[in-house]
Amino acid sequence: MKRLQSVLLAALVLLAVPMFFSCKAKEEAKTAEPVAEAAAPEEEKVKAGFVYIGPAGDFGWTYAHDQGRLFAEAELPWLETITVESVPEGDAVRFIDRLVQEQKCDVIFTTSFGYMDDTVAAAEKYPDVKFFHASGFKRTPNMGTYMGDMYQIYYMNGLIAGAMSETNKIGYVAAFPIPELFRHMNAYALGVKEVNPEATISVKWIYAWYGPDKAREAAESLISEGCDVLAFTEDTPTVVEVAQEHLEKGEAIYAMSHYSPMASYGEDAALSGQLTDWGVLYKQMLMDYKAGKTDDLTDYDLLWLMKENAVEMGASMTEKINPKYVDTLKGIMVDSADFGNISVYDLVMKRYEQMKAGRDVFDPFTGPIYDQDGNETIAAGEVASIGHLFADMMYQIDNFDTPLPQ
Repeated sequence: MKRLQSVLLAALVLLAVPMFFSCKAKEEAKTAEPVAEAAAPEEEKVKAGFVYIGPAGDFGWTYAHDQGRLFAEAELPWLETITVESVPEGDAVRFIDRLVQEQKCDVIFTTSFGYMDDTVAAAEKYPDVKFFHASGFKRTPNMGTYMGDMYQIYYMNGLIAGAMSETNKIGYVAAFPIPELFRHMNAYALGVKEVNPEATISVKWIYAWYGPDKAREAAESLISEGCDVLAFTEDTPTVVEVAQEHLEKGEAIYAMSHYSPMASYGEDAALSGQLTDWGVLYKQMLMDYKAGKTDDLTDYDLLWLMKENAVEMGASMTEKINPKYVDTLKGIMVDSADFGNISVYDLVMKRYEQMKAGRDVFDPFTGPIYDQDGNETIAAGEVASIGHLFADMMYQIDNFDTPLPQ
């Protein structure tokens, strides 16, 4: 009997042990504090300031830069941006002071050639801030340069202009006599000359980047002198509007749009134009900054052309040439040293393909090229260097009939 009691007691103990630990585990599970997951560290923000020469709504140069800023901001979640508009050249440092001291910007973009020396001064003043200057050629350890340049597009626009002109007089409304302007004007003139050696280019200087009234006056003056195709460097669609107004009155006046898609301002008059995608450049520079690749900017020059998809031809985002004039250009035949007898339309498209492949395939600035005084500026068979194009080109080639400004 005692043995039976002992066996029963032992069995009860064995049953109780797992029950005890099971209950204990449940109790601990009920009372244990939940373990908080470690929060992911917030990505460090980068603040970029943009200094604009004109209003963001000019629908030209500044508008294109601002669209690029918005693109970069949408693509880069860690980016914060701020802008200052209509900053006079020669007075940029005062505005940069505010962007650095009050807004705490890490990066500053100065978006006009005339800001170059001010940007150099600001870079020296703020060595811990990175500066990027558009269209210039001066660099320092914390100041780089960038440009989505359109000289290749201007050349193709010139091919179209030379073919479409009935008067053999081409007009250009120009802002300031600087290398950027001469580079674009000369590329345009080279295109004109290739298809129409008899044509000449007349220039009206307005000494303003944003000057719609001056641009209108200059365009009307060129038209009164017999120019029937206009191009321009001014930050509004005014010249395109003037051409459209004349066309609606029965006069065959055409224009090339500039920097932004301006077809809506000249549905019939805008033959083609130049477009710049600043967004891809801003995204690249800011990614380089974020990745620590901008410690020394002395040799940082982000020059992107057609090959890099920074620039495009057209008065709209969808058409390289106004469809209303495609058949006309297909019907105009010229003799090309490279392609034989060819339509102007096909010549434009051939050159487009070549320049899209790179400067080593074809560049309009291949010598011999002469200035309007007969001096050889680029020797036969040579291709102009980037330094020549962006810093040294302060002349007009030999089919301009307007003297250099004094």
